[in-house]
Parts: sequence; C-alpha cells; structure tokens
Amino acid sequence: MRSAFPSGREEKRNALLGAVDSVREIVVAGAAAAEREATLPRETVRALYDAGLFAIKLPRELGGAEADPVTQIEVFESITRLDPSAGWCTMIGCTAIAEPGAFLPDEAVAQMFPGGRIPLGACTFVPTGRAQAVEGGYRLTGRWPFASGVRHAEWLAATAFVAREPGSAEERRVFVLPVSAVKLHDNWQSAGLEGTGSCDFSCEGLFVAESFTWHQLQAKPRRGGPLYLMGRPGFVANECVAFALGVARCALDAITAYARTKKRGLRQQSSVASRAVFQRALGESELKLAAARALAFEVFERAWQTVCRGEPPPPKLQSEMRGVATLATDAAVEVATQAFRYGGGAALYRTNVLQRCLRDINAAAQHVVVSDVAYENYGKFLLGFPDADPLA
Repeated sequence: MRSAFPSGREEKRNALLGAVDSVREIVVAGAAAAEREATLPRETVRALYDAGLFAIKLPRELGGAEADPVTQIEVFESITRLDPSAGWCTMIGCTAIAEPGAFLPDEAVAQMFPGGRIPLGACTFVPTGRAQAVEGGYRLTGRWPFASGVRHAEWLAATAFVAREPGSAEERRVFVLPVSAVKLHDNWQSAGLEGTGSCDFSCEGLFVAESFTWHQLQAKPRRGGPLYLMGRPGFVANECVAFALGVARCALDAITAYARTKKRGLRQQSSVASRAVFQRALGESELKLAAARALAFEVFERAWQTVCRGEPPPPKLQSEMRGVATLATDAAVEVATQAFRYGGGAALYRTNVLQRCLRDINAAAQHVVVSDVAYENYGKFLLGFPDADPLA
C-alpha cells in the first residue's frame, strides 16, 4: 500500500500539522463529552482517523507517515493542546498499530490490515501477563491496566513474560490480539485523563499464534525505515514530551486570555494581567516551557540522526530521552499548577479548561516512563555505573 503522506520531511510535517488544524473544531467540541463518557466520542475518533493522524508512526508501506520523532512531538503536542485526552489516545493509538506493523510477519499484518485498511489499536507494554509456549504459539493469561483508547480499538498489543523451559531466563514478548477476544473491565474512574477510557483488560489461557508476537527487546523490524531502530524507551518517550508540552501550552493559552479580563482582589480594581506577580509567573512559565521544548528537540534530533545512520540509540542516549520526557512533564506540572492557581475560584469548575489541564498532567505524570527514576538512571550513566539501565 502506498503512503498517502509526502515523503519529504518538511512537507510531511506541514501535511500532518494541517491535518490537526482540519480536525480542530471537532476535537475541541468533543472534549467535554469525552470526560462524561470516559472515552473519546465517535465523532472525534472518526475525524482523527480520517485525517490520517493515527498513522503518524506507521510504516509507509502500510500507508503510514513514518514521521521522524521531532515531527511527532510537534503533531502530538498540537492535538493535545486542543484536548489532552484526544492527544493521549492519538499517540497511544499510533504506537499500537505502528509496532505491529513494523515487527509482525506478513501473515499477521495481512489479518490486521485487511485490504490495506489501517485498523485502530490500543496497547499497554507493562509486562503484567504470563504466557506458556505451546505448539504453534502461546497460551496467554493476565490482566493489563491503562489500555487507553480500547473502547474504540480493534486490536490490542500487550506484553507478557514467557518461560521457555524450567529454569530458563524469562523473555518479554509482545502479543497482538483482537479486542473481541479479551474481557474489558469498566474501571476507568480516574482523577485525570478521563476521556481516554484507559480500562483494564484480561484474558485466561488465550491462544495467540506465534506470528502475532515478537520479542520486545531483541526483535528486528520487518518493514519500515530508521524510525523502528529507536528502541526502548526512545520509540515512546517523545510521546510523553509532546503530551506534557501540549497540556502546558493549553493551560498557558487559557490563563493568558483569562488574565486580561478577569479582576481579582477584594476591591476588584485591577486585572490579573496587571499584577506584577502574575507577569513574573507567566514569563517564567513561558521560558521554562520553551527550554524544555528546545532540549527535547535537540535530544530527539540527535537520536534521529543516529538511527538514520543505521545505529540504534545507545543506552545512555535512551536514558537521556527518557530523562528529557520526565523533565518536560515536571515542567508542565509546574506550569499547569501555576495557571490553575491564577485562575481563581472559576478554575474549580469542571467546565473550566484549567482544572482539566491540572488533572490531566498530574495523571500523565504517574506514567512509568516519566518516573523520577529516569533522572537516577541518567545520573548513573553520567557516573559510569556498569548497571545503568534506561528501562529500570
């Protein structure tokens, strides 16, 4: 299947950002409904799908954009700025079909992409399942949390440990299975990212053919270009950067507009914008966000140039990418919290975007990729510790 996206980097970037702009009104209009229904509205999903935004990371030969990591940051950031839940589901949905598209053999891909149609997916790569090797495949058992977008997905990717024989080292394998084959648990009553529908799912002794699996840490891509050499956590860390930047930008947009007209204080004599303390907070927030963004672009561009030479990013660079994602998230938490504070009493209401940004970025900050362990790991690399591990 031929990609519908331009091949040139700048042309592809412009096309993807244009696609975001084309769905702006639908995504914004669906944000409140997503929170009420604990999943993205059908109209939002359809608009994102029709615009090609779930195919950002998909190999070009399967119809995807196969966009570089920096372009991905810009695009996911732009969607998140419109609605954090839509941004989160888009980036998760992109990875959920891109990795199977790159790593599964032809027979499995033919079933996932019938007639060249791109499916919708969800994924969770925390290895909370176990699998037993049997003839032709595996028997998979487990329960996996945080399957963002599962309510509108057709396929799931889940990670489990496999023990080949007694006493052997366990391996981490990714298993791809239809959503219809698992049990969904209606447990997404959350403090943030409510619109993502990140329910648990489970299965018991489900047979998964060998062709629908791959070794998570050792497999070589079967299709696609340098993007699929990014490895772990590099292939997904940029998504966390993009989300953090998008939420923080959403909060700053809202408080900047609000501050120009809102009067606070017991005498109600001056606008929030006229207060020196707010001016300082706004200036600092803007610079903090710009610094995190610039660093992320520099680090992920360096990683991109590395894979373009046919070399996977080394462990230290993997750790640096994860550390940058954590730094961007920490900066976004501070920015969104500051914006919420200056929003005053009005920010308390669920109809106010500032409280949604506050809840959503704090929910995202719980993600294992952006744990503060990332700083510790990077420090170990800087100190030359032999046990330094970007995935610890």
